[in-house]
Amino acid sequence: MDKSKVHPDQKYIEGLASNDSAVIQTIYKKFVPKVVMFIMNNSGDRDQAQDVVQDVLILLFNQAKANALQLTCPFDAYFFLLCKRKWLNELKKTSNKGVTINEDAVSINESALELIGQTEDFDEKQQLFDTMFQKLGDKCQELLKLSFTIKSMEEVAEKLNVTYGYVRKKKSLCVGQLTQWIQEVKNFKSLKNK
Repeated sequence: MDKSKVHPDQKYIEGLASNDSAVIQTIYKKFVPKVVMFIMNNSGDRDQAQDVVQDVLILLFNQAKANALQLTCPFDAYFFLLCKRKWLNELKKTSNKGVTINEDAVSINESALELIGQTEDFDEKQQLFDTMFQKLGDKCQELLKLSFTIKSMEEVAEKLNVTYGYVRKKKSLCVGQLTQWIQEVKNFKSLKNK
């Protein structure tokens, strides 16, 4: 993060990262009702609002776990804006019409908009990774999942009942394939945007 000061509401991000049930309950009590009301007042229902909240909380959890989120604005404004943008994007998808996002100048500051951009970038990268990961074969997926959770490649080899050398080589090939696919998509997107 740049020179901006970390906001005291960082405690909500840290609580999400550690899966702290008290913090999660506080978020649901303090911040979710405003989101639900917004969505219900803008062509949505309670279930759709809960889906949006759930998606945003999962995104924030993943970003917090990756230590990629330093809050520099109040959590309320950040969370509400993320949910609002997600809902308006959902409306845009279902209505096939353009939806203009008019940001309330009162509720948003530059810091919040910068954080929203970072979170949306993180979400896009996460979705790209997940999509490409699903293209890998079952063996590659299993090997990589184990290597994400078990740090020792010797343990991974033991768990898969193969040699250490095989695991290292196979992991290298799997990561190489995954990286190649992700780079191809990124290169295609950058060409498309020119």
